[in-house]
Amino acid sequence: MLRMSAEAMSQLFQPTISQIIAHIADLLKKPEVQGIKFLFLVGGFAESPMLQHAVQAAFGLTCRVIVPQDVGLTILKGAVLFGLDPTIVRVRRSPLTYGVGVLNKFVEGKHPREKLLVKEGKSWCTDVFEKFVSVDQSVALGEVVQRSYCPARPGQRRTIINVYCSARDDVLYITDPGVRHCGTVSLELGDTGGPPRARREIRASMQFGDTEIKVTAMDISTSKTVRATIDFLSN
Repeated sequence: MLRMSAEAMSQLFQPTISQIIAHIADLLKKPEVQGIKFLFLVGGFAESPMLQHAVQAAFGLTCRVIVPQDVGLTILKGAVLFGLDPTIVRVRRSPLTYGVGVLNKFVEGKHPREKLLVKEGKSWCTDVFEKFVSVDQSVALGEVVQRSYCPARPGQRRTIINVYCSARDDVLYITDPGVRHCGTVSLELGDTGGPPRARREIRASMQFGDTEIKVTAMDISTSKTVRATIDFLSN
């Protein structure tokens, strides 16, 4: 049988508790949570007297720390309630920054030379990250963000939209550190019957607020649509 002293147990959990306290302190510095009066501890670890004491000592003077009854079951109860009625969660905070990779017209002095692509006499900047939603941004249930694009060349038979995400808010290019690919939609572009070199609009949209992001790409001229889903709660 292994026995550990109270001091040894305290040392074992202290690094984790310190990280939790530091994270809560960072959250409370944000403008949108200034002036809060109540702080709820929930989840299995919230049953720990060590954690309760640490949170109370760190934040008890600025807000009331509340530990609900059956605190270890709180998350489970919330999951059951959400399963019965998903609309009870009206707003979520985006865990990541989401966007798509696009080509933009190359602007000398703004875009790096290594991103320059010259095609059919036109200068393009490759790998541009176009943001749809920022990390920690509040998004309402069913909120939709739309962007419109044109195929890179006339007569293009397919357009591919790659979705990327990052834990950072200041992303400029899909090649920036920490940016990763998280989804793709591929849209076949049929014949519209119009002039072959006519400008063609592709509308991309992301619907947020649920447990998944619903990504849609639609060819405006033909109304052809493709869809994909991305896990919104994972980071």
